[in-house]
Amino acid sequence: MVTPRPELTGERADLLSTLDKHRGFLRYTVRGLTDEQAQQRTTVSELTLGGLIKHVAGVEERWMRFAVGGAEAMRAEGAPQDAEAWADQFRMLPGETLDVLLERYRAVAEHTDGLITTLDLDSEHPLPSAPWFEPGAEWSVRRVLLHIVAETAQHAGHADILREALDGQRTMG
Repeated sequence: MVTPRPELTGERADLLSTLDKHRGFLRYTVRGLTDEQAQQRTTVSELTLGGLIKHVAGVEERWMRFAVGGAEAMRAEGAPQDAEAWADQFRMLPGETLDVLLERYRAVAEHTDGLITTLDLDSEHPLPSAPWFEPGAEWSVRRVLLHIVAETAQHAGHADILREALDGQRTMG
């Protein structure tokens, strides 16, 4: 849950509140799970509940590095460098626990929340070169935050499906 920031109003407050709501859905979906359950595949995909927490934390962290320092900062430490590293961000590896993944997600969220209060939302950086980005396109900090909200909401939905397949529990309904 986000720490109330009475100094925030308007757009920044809305962005922070919306992001926190979807983070909450994702965290709620893994409540009460053991590490073994969080590692379990419940569909034909490789996705696991613990892997989704890990992935969303990594995505948020990398995009916020982009928001601060552009594409080069996004590729800095922790970015997957090959196909195996990319796949590992979606699964719990030996020795990883759900509690540790949730604590990392909390720390990433806290850092992002602080940046939302200070960054110029209109500041832009060129996107990294990738086939899925329009060549020469730039994203503002605002657009990065909207992307993080969308990514978090999408994966909260994935998590809800995985949890329901695991033990019948659902986030809502």
